[in-house]
Amino acid sequence: MDRESDLIRGTIVFGLRTFGADPLPVRADLEYDPEDPYAVVVAYHSGGGTVRWMFGRDLLADGLLTPSGEGDVIISPADDTSIVIFALSAPDGCAVLEAPAQELAEFLDRTYDVVPAGSEPEWFDFDQEIGKLVTES
Repeated sequence: MDRESDLIRGTIVFGLRTFGADPLPVRADLEYDPEDPYAVVVAYHSGGGTVRWMFGRDLLADGLLTPSGEGDVIISPADDTSIVIFALSAPDGCAVLEAPAQELAEFLDRTYDVVPAGSEPEWFDFDQEIGKLVTES
């Protein structure tokens, strides 16, 4: 099986919220790998380079409907439910971005077509991952 063809990818233009101005467009590439079925990676591209965030697929799904997460990543629907808000916090700084809910939902639907909700353990080899940890230490 071709690993590259198993990846689910999408591109969404997020809006970087700024004070007193309209959101600035930020292209983001989303990626879902069935070999890491619990995670979604979002790579935000700006003039300063690319910033990658990884968080739970369930966090993204929950955040479409209700405020979800704590700490570094909080995802929640906006008052305008066609928009989803991402509050990201890192030692180097914080950002609040918005994205179209419909496009996020379509990306998630594509991930669930490959790995249905609740079937993640069938795709993840816990013994293999524990073996990697043991040999690395």
